[in-house]
Amino acid sequence: MNVFHFGSLFFGDHAHWHGYDGIPTRLTEHILYSLMALAIAAAIGLPVGLVTGHTGRGGNALALIATAARALPSFGLLVLMFVLLGLGLTPVMIPLVVLAVPPILVTTYEAVRSVDPSPVDAARGMGMTEPRILLQVEVPVALPLILGGLRSAAIQIVSTATIAAYVSFGGLGRYIVDGLYQHDYSKVVGGATLVALLALVTLVVFWALARVAVSAGVRRST
Repeated sequence: MNVFHFGSLFFGDHAHWHGYDGIPTRLTEHILYSLMALAIAAAIGLPVGLVTGHTGRGGNALALIATAARALPSFGLLVLMFVLLGLGLTPVMIPLVVLAVPPILVTTYEAVRSVDPSPVDAARGMGMTEPRILLQVEVPVALPLILGGLRSAAIQIVSTATIAAYVSFGGLGRYIVDGLYQHDYSKVVGGATLVALLALVTLVVFWALARVAVSAGVRRST
């Protein structure tokens, strides 16, 4: 039997569309985990990336931190946090946040550093304060790249949030873990398909967000 057959068995089973183990419930759980991790990672990465990008200081340190964070295996970190902290949502969030911070941090820094210095110098000449220059001059121009970093982090979180199932939490990873344990490969294929579809939806959401948030002039110049 091929992948398409397993997929049709999974999605054609009405039992998978209702109850605590139904697709709507597991999809909602997965989205909530992903949004929580992305919000925490953005709260860490965006301010640090914006400030260091504006001042031009700390670039080497950011690169070192990002490289070190990317080298950490998410599943290994999950197991370590589970051993140290026990059962709970925190051991799930930590690996996802560690995974998502580097692309947000580094991309935000590079986005601000890539802004044309001419309007920045003009703003300083007009007497604008440094926070206003950052928020009103640099961020609007850097926004496409900043959103690109957030998009990359979101995709990685959505794809990796399946690890929550390994410590008895829900999400779409529940189908993959349970399916492997039960030798029910229709569940494995169904869960993997849903994760892939959610990643594609995430891409579309960020594309639409960029169309709304980025000014037409900036879009044409990028």
